[in-house]
Amino acid sequence: MNNVDFYKAVKITDRVWWVGAIDWNIRDFHGYTTRRGSTYNAYLVMADKITLMDTVKAPFRDEMLSRIASVVDPKKIRYIISNHSEMDHSGCLPEIIDMIRPEKVFASPMGTKTLQELFHRQAEIVPLKDGSRLSLGNATLDFMETRMLHWPDSMFSYLQEDRLLFSQDGFGMHLATSERFDDEIDPAILEFEAATYFANILLPYSPLVLKLLERVAASGLAIEVIAPDHGPVWRKDLAGILARYGRWAAQKPAAKAVVVYATMWKSTEWMAKAMAEGLADGGLRVKLMNMDEVHRSDVVYETLEAGALCAGSPTLNNNLLPQMADVLTYLKGLRPANLAGCAFGSYGWSGESVKQVQEYLEDMKVKIVGEAIRVKHVPDRDTLARCFEQGRQVAAAVRDVVSQG
Repeated sequence: MNNVDFYKAVKITDRVWWVGAIDWNIRDFHGYTTRRGSTYNAYLVMADKITLMDTVKAPFRDEMLSRIASVVDPKKIRYIISNHSEMDHSGCLPEIIDMIRPEKVFASPMGTKTLQELFHRQAEIVPLKDGSRLSLGNATLDFMETRMLHWPDSMFSYLQEDRLLFSQDGFGMHLATSERFDDEIDPAILEFEAATYFANILLPYSPLVLKLLERVAASGLAIEVIAPDHGPVWRKDLAGILARYGRWAAQKPAAKAVVVYATMWKSTEWMAKAMAEGLADGGLRVKLMNMDEVHRSDVVYETLEAGALCAGSPTLNNNLLPQMADVLTYLKGLRPANLAGCAFGSYGWSGESVKQVQEYLEDMKVKIVGEAIRVKHVPDRDTLARCFEQGRQVAAAVRDVVSQG
């Protein structure tokens, strides 16, 4: 079936095996930098009806098949379930269907439509509505639609007998490791990568995340293992990752400020530094981020648990600098909430950039504190003092909100 036979499956529970793929080299995931690579997790359920949960990105087909073959002949798979049709999980699905000829392929109602739109195949895919149950003979799967977490087709699958939740992109992270479980990996790495993933993938859907967490808690499901489609399997710190998702999705302001800027001849940078000092003097932790040196996804990570976002840019050709347009457009799409902030920048002639930066902040519903600070050419001592004081005012606004809980 393939010419690769050295990849091995990893046992997750008595009947579930990880048969996914490790992408050590990926460094960009639709605009989100993935410095530690990623995994595309697929799982094999060794029930009476052997079932494959999701597949992998198309170039990794043979790696997945090799891992499956280390447990069972792939042609013995009877069911395939697509929890999420994005092509890092479904890329090789058409080939796998043709190779193993399963009895049935299942997806959510939206998933059936999406897979047809992606692959333009007439192969029948059976829709599983919210609350559906599927017997595998000696095991049972329950299904929960999780629309827009983070695609319309997304769903969870729960294996009753193993108390295992297949959570597709929920509770995942982009992290390539040879270890498969959370308790085998440095907790600091898990914290950072899980937060970065949430900030760059799930943040716009935070209200839906909160509702989903409430629904899972109300369902009374006994969950002992969470198996996502990216990153490690959670078998130890389940309470921790669930609590972090609740905290991140709530987007409560914290005593932290992010100052993001771009600069041409250091004038806007001096303004940014003065503002950062004012924010710190006002009692906030500060992250100063120059877009010539950092990536947009790092800015989003830092903003995830912040209370303030201040942004600055000089003017180039009647516009803000391209790198500031990039990060502000990215932030706007991810919709961080409950932030205070302000706009600032220097200019040489026309000076439109500061107004444009403030419009981005307003579109993100950032509470604007004070007036935008706009200076021609190099800021003098008085201008830098204004930036410092503006920072203090933003800090005071954040502290007021934080103190109210």
